[in-house]
Amino acid sequence: MYVSIRDRPAGTRDGGAGRQYRRVATTVVLLGVVSLLTDVSSEMVSAVLPLYLTAELGLGLIAFGFVDGIYQGVSAFVRILGGLAGDRGRRPKWVAVIGYGVSAVSRVLMLAATGIATVTAVVTADRLGKGLRTAPRDALIADASEPADLGRSFGVHRALDTLGAAIGPIAAFALLAALPRAYDAVFVVSFAVALVGLAVLVLFVPDRRVGAGQARPPVREVLRAATGPRLRRTLLAAGLLGVLTVGDGFLYLSLQHRDDFAALLFPLLYVGTNVAYLALAVPLGRLADRVGRARTLVAGHGALLLAYLCAAGSSGGPLWTVFTLVLLGTFYAASDGVLAALVSRLVPAPVTGTGIAAAQTVVVLARFASSVAFGALWVAAGRQPALLGFAVALAVAIPAAGWLLRGVEEER
Repeated sequence: MYVSIRDRPAGTRDGGAGRQYRRVATTVVLLGVVSLLTDVSSEMVSAVLPLYLTAELGLGLIAFGFVDGIYQGVSAFVRILGGLAGDRGRRPKWVAVIGYGVSAVSRVLMLAATGIATVTAVVTADRLGKGLRTAPRDALIADASEPADLGRSFGVHRALDTLGAAIGPIAAFALLAALPRAYDAVFVVSFAVALVGLAVLVLFVPDRRVGAGQARPPVREVLRAATGPRLRRTLLAAGLLGVLTVGDGFLYLSLQHRDDFAALLFPLLYVGTNVAYLALAVPLGRLADRVGRARTLVAGHGALLLAYLCAAGSSGGPLWTVFTLVLLGTFYAASDGVLAALVSRLVPAPVTGTGIAAAQTVVVLARFASSVAFGALWVAAGRQPALLGFAVALAVAIPAAGWLLRGVEEER
């Protein structure tokens, strides 16, 4: 990884493809540090939330399922708003600051949450903050990066982000091991870490004017460009693949149901996936820059298909569990940042944030629908038939998505 002393000028979209060694912009690394600290904070809370809600507050499983659904899906409702606000105001950093700030405050508010209503309100605030900040932050990454290196830039950011996601649960459970049932200590430490991340964003990340020197487009034109013909096929492909993406929790529960190894180490399954994601985010980002981001995105869902088959198998044990986690981490490394890098080149520079937000909204809503459908199928048919059914459907969807994305990166 090479870090530049300063970023390229704002608004420059031409890459220095002829240089042998291109550097990852300072803005990208700083935003990665912000995401690392924020994910340490958020994953500390999310890792203990099931125990806190059910064992400490005494909420039932239905109430927990409701809160978990809010946690997974509510951010979709403000992603477009965040992208649009960043694009229209030309200062996406400050939209991101608001989003990170709202999430940080929600950590300390958890201390006063003692019932289903207050917990839901706090979780909703946290997820709304995440939805508001994501697209403006990704627009800053795209604007600070050379076009030829977008995959690697997003890979570096996602690697740092994922490192935080791996540290968070370990820190939370270590704190609870030292101070049993001290959930308030987890929330306070989480809040402190989030504040440090917010300070890095405010004090050190440059206030880049994305789309400077260009006329500010009306809202109608922004939305039209962000959902125009060049992006429409990509959104359709992302939705098709997203609706067949089973949530991590279901795969982990499948592994737990199958063998004692996964059941014994269940809290560490999340960490295992994040470690694989961390190791592969930058290499697969660089691969996407060379062979095509659309191809890498589709191939990543091939890894997800193999993860379904591994989790659905009758035989278990450490090897199959680890293999499943590696495949799941490979899928995220080949899809999350790669999709943002792909979309950022399919829309005009002034509407990058809105375009990325549109794709992220489609994926979030599709995965929410997938979770509901898969849960119902598991109850109706059982664990193995549900996974195999989704595997067959994904095997059909992968070539269909490849056809939808064919040549999309060559269109100008």
